[in-house]
Amino acid sequence: MLINVETTKGVEEVRQKLEESAKAKGFGVMSVHEVTNILANKGHPIDYKCVIVEICQPKAASTVLKKNAFISTAMPCRVSIFEKDGKTVLSTIAPTQLLEMFNEPDLKDTAQEIENLIKEMMEEAAK
Repeated sequence: MLINVETTKGVEEVRQKLEESAKAKGFGVMSVHEVTNILANKGHPIDYKCVIVEICQPKAASTVLKKNAFISTAMPCRVSIFEKDGKTVLSTIAPTQLLEMFNEPDLKDTAQEIENLIKEMMEEAAK
């Protein structure tokens, strides 16, 4: 399941607000991928802006990795910000859905907490 939030604000403004919100909620911004620029520089341009922001909450990361190292394949959490139909969309895969692949029901509360926080960050960035 995807979590999607739409806004009329521009990609760069939303990106900045998302990064600020993430830091305020105790997440680190691990990396930012300027997808549009990367693809254009490689000779494969797309006709819209797309940025991926990777975020991580250290306490939650430690909790899940102590339980199952394979969960690292789904980390850090990624929020894509892109233009579609005249709007800017923030989109991420729900952490609770990702967790189901790893058969770790004990981590459901942690995944739900992270999912709620990411959704809040996305909504704040869209305002």
